[in-house]
Amino acid sequence: MSKVKEVFACTACGLVQTRWLGKCPDCGAWDTLQAERVESKVRVDPRSAASANWAAGREGAPDTEAARNAARPMSTIDPDGASMSQRIITGIAEFDRVLGGGLVPGSAVLVGGDPGIGKSTLLLQAAGSLAARGTRVLYVSSEESAEQVRLRARRLGAADEPELFVLSDSSLSRIADQASKVLGDRPGSPPPVLIIDSIQMIYKADLDAFPGTLTQLRRCTAELVFMAKATGATVIMVGHVTKDGVLAGPRMLEHLVDAVLYFEGDRYHAHRIVRAVKNRFGSTLELGLFEMTGEGLREAPAGALIAAAGADQPPRPGTVVCPVLTGTRTLLVEIQALTATGFPGATKRKSSGLDASRLAMLIAVLEQHAGLRLSDRDIFASAVGGVKVAEPAVDLALLLAIAGAHYKRATPKRTAVVGEVGLGGEVRPVSQLDARITEASRLGFSTLMVPKTRNLRPPSGVKVELIQVATIGQAIDHLA
Repeated sequence: MSKVKEVFACTACGLVQTRWLGKCPDCGAWDTLQAERVESKVRVDPRSAASANWAAGREGAPDTEAARNAARPMSTIDPDGASMSQRIITGIAEFDRVLGGGLVPGSAVLVGGDPGIGKSTLLLQAAGSLAARGTRVLYVSSEESAEQVRLRARRLGAADEPELFVLSDSSLSRIADQASKVLGDRPGSPPPVLIIDSIQMIYKADLDAFPGTLTQLRRCTAELVFMAKATGATVIMVGHVTKDGVLAGPRMLEHLVDAVLYFEGDRYHAHRIVRAVKNRFGSTLELGLFEMTGEGLREAPAGALIAAAGADQPPRPGTVVCPVLTGTRTLLVEIQALTATGFPGATKRKSSGLDASRLAMLIAVLEQHAGLRLSDRDIFASAVGGVKVAEPAVDLALLLAIAGAHYKRATPKRTAVVGEVGLGGEVRPVSQLDARITEASRLGFSTLMVPKTRNLRPPSGVKVELIQVATIGQAIDHLA
């Protein structure tokens, strides 16, 4: 029998220790080291699983493992022959945007999010759209029966696609066997897609561990990643994130996959946001905006994040709209601030979707260079819609929101604000100002407050008034 030893792995960062420690020496988290049993034999190699049979049985594949793993000159590798040159378009524009233009054949994607947020709905919609475009998809549900998946697919309009196959199973060996039969070599057809919903319930029978434990997650994910690389199929896995840490979340698996997407939002609100925190084939700055409806997820219309403070709405104190860059797109985000009476020495500074350190810096700049007395005021700031804004171009909008809430004054109607604020109270230029001006004008804003720049003019064909300010004092003077 193979020798079994016990190690301790961190559920937050994946670091493995030979003995238990109260604090992880790598990430600094407390009580995250959990015991797992590791076998020293070759059976832990993911290539020894049933997925290797599918890879070895591909048309034109070398007969021996040594030939498959032999080093080759870079110039002799033909990506076109492996169907890797073009991405697989899902047909859902916001999802494709976050992926970097679509799915890459042979890649492994992990989609994480809170339970009930809509991960299964999004992936089932994507599976139906892919099947309608001729891509064969195997949707594996480890939590629901095939009949339950069929009911949800009928509601989403994806129940009658002949290229969409459904499997209700949680055994990795049986999943690999069915994948080799359903998604096997089909000359002239697009690379197939395998969706696992969810990875927490998948298990290997030869492991002495329950589904969802670190041992099962590592082994099952490693074999699925090998399956994607060896066969050219795209593997999408769903991972749950829990607060109590009983089930290991996607963070432990980030190093194994090619892309990690997070599905965020409040289940009690309609809007959902998909963001990439890791993407080997695209940018991690892109955002996908969705709206949950009775027929599934729908791509959010332009300007969805400023519905309450749009161009046609009356101005309100403490509310400022800012054009924010997220990857290749410009979003107009509503920035809100509220000041309330506090106790000196125990005032609160809370932010949601904004950098807390930038908020503290702007409060200090307002007190020092604008004469506002905020030491006895509780200040709350938020980026509406669940968007997380990190770029400094939102500084001026946040500063005016705080000043407007304090003075009970609002920005003029149809006015957006953008600019970076320095510690001296100066307003600094921002990048890609033309794109911000164009998007603000397209969504109905006629005035844009921007940093003072020499020879600044609106882009050709854009009718918008530019208010140039050099200091925060000039910007506050424009509050109605």
